[in-house]
Amino acid sequence: MTKKINLFANIKSDFASGLVVFLVALPLCLGIAMASGAPLFSGIIAGVIGGIVVGYLSQSHISVSGPAAGLTAIILTAITDLGAFDVFLMSVFIAGLIQLALGFLKAGSISNYFPTNVIEGMLAGIGIIIILKQLPHAFGYDADFEGDQAFIQNDGSNTFSFLFDLLNHIQLGAVVVSLVSFVILISWDKISFLKNLKLIPGALVAVVAGVVLNEIFVSSGSSLAITKDHLVSLPVPKSFDEFKSILILPNFGAVTNPQVWVVGITIAIVASIETLLCIEAADRMDVQKRYTNTNVELRAQGIGNIVSSLLGGLPMTSVVVRSSANNNAGAKSKMSAIIHGVLLLISVLSIPTILNKIPLATLATVLILVGYKLAKPATFMHFWEKGKYQFVPFIATLVFVVATDLLKGVALGIIISIIFVLRGNLKRAYSFKKEEYEDGDVIHIDLAQEVSFLNKAAIKSTLNEIPENSKVIINAHDTEYIAHDVLDLIREFKGTRAVDQNIKVKLKGFKEAYELENSPDINNHVSIEHYYDVVKRTVVKKEVEHEEKK
Repeated sequence: MTKKINLFANIKSDFASGLVVFLVALPLCLGIAMASGAPLFSGIIAGVIGGIVVGYLSQSHISVSGPAAGLTAIILTAITDLGAFDVFLMSVFIAGLIQLALGFLKAGSISNYFPTNVIEGMLAGIGIIIILKQLPHAFGYDADFEGDQAFIQNDGSNTFSFLFDLLNHIQLGAVVVSLVSFVILISWDKISFLKNLKLIPGALVAVVAGVVLNEIFVSSGSSLAITKDHLVSLPVPKSFDEFKSILILPNFGAVTNPQVWVVGITIAIVASIETLLCIEAADRMDVQKRYTNTNVELRAQGIGNIVSSLLGGLPMTSVVVRSSANNNAGAKSKMSAIIHGVLLLISVLSIPTILNKIPLATLATVLILVGYKLAKPATFMHFWEKGKYQFVPFIATLVFVVATDLLKGVALGIIISIIFVLRGNLKRAYSFKKEEYEDGDVIHIDLAQEVSFLNKAAIKSTLNEIPENSKVIINAHDTEYIAHDVLDLIREFKGTRAVDQNIKVKLKGFKEAYELENSPDINNHVSIEHYYDVVKRTVVKKEVEHEEKK
């Protein structure tokens, strides 16, 4: 039975964190919509639905849903191929239905198989992406859209060359705003009496300070004034009819178009995987270590995408950037995500003009600190100290998330983790010990709890290296399962090579079902051929005796 949650139990901290997430999410919603070739308000609609609808239905206390950068390429291509945005919305509607079905089919359980070091590598990689991508915005270079995570740019350049190009586009006004914002944010976390003002987040103070500073620059005619191109750019409806025209319904007549279904299935798969990855990451970040039912999350995402499509919104996922900002701001429950959605809705309806005065440099500073907390040096040292089997998948995931994208980076990290697990199992299938003995060496081979066919090569190599005239004890007391391939290997070793090279073999703990411990060729150290020869002669002798009696 699911425990009922009081959404208002931590309203002070949740309102403050919801406010921070709102400030972070606003430009991201707009930027992702722009990059997707969709109407700008479609990003805001997805953010509102992700906050209010998914936030309410989800059981995650930390994660925040909204339009995701990982879907921009799919959306851009789909809108172009399908020819109309309302036809694309039909694909989003189908994707929501598929996610809803996946939730009921309990497909969310696959998230239990994501290794911790891979999830942490993904988080650190996203942290580095945030820092690299937000640095240009902090210096006043806004050629790239907010929320972009791609390493290779559309013009063929990459993230690093873009940073070098930044040197030719620095705006002093943006630098001043960024520095002031940075000082405020650091002070808010360090100075004790400021930390006690929980209802007023440092990010809000930094944003207000950025707006006031720029207004002073503009009113005084200073060269430091930040131009409109470097401020939040939210569409401002001039009438209620103009606002109503923003809401676009899906074209349900396109349901028979096979391409619509292909796009819908693609969105459902990618969005579901990204959501499950983010939920695992959010649960890792949660200081209270609460766990989310991922099947409920898939159903919540499915309903969210259905509602978003009916209102003209983009498809959504649970998003790491918003979730980590939410966690860092001190969110205690999912009320924070709901508040962020409500604030998005209220602000775009009532104060878009004020929001359009916010410098992107201020928001970039907030995000850079979020990125640092995701990729702080202590995380690298933690996995380094755990050894190569933990560190290599962690660092490989990080590098490939930065160099390619989230899904490819995580896939590679999981593959490397599987290889390391298999390699570790090969080595841990048994322990091999030697000790001096008066007539030679006593060699102890203690089998592990499970010995699979993957361990056959390693055990075979060890048995081949056993010297002549030795005594071998193979102990299976702790073993629950032994593959038939390994049993045959032991049987053959004991029945042939052990006899030929005068190797005395003693088996301990083998179950009778294995037909090893009690078989004559094992206890008496004779070859299989010799055993069958004895049996044959015995049978012949009995036949002769029987004939004589006749």
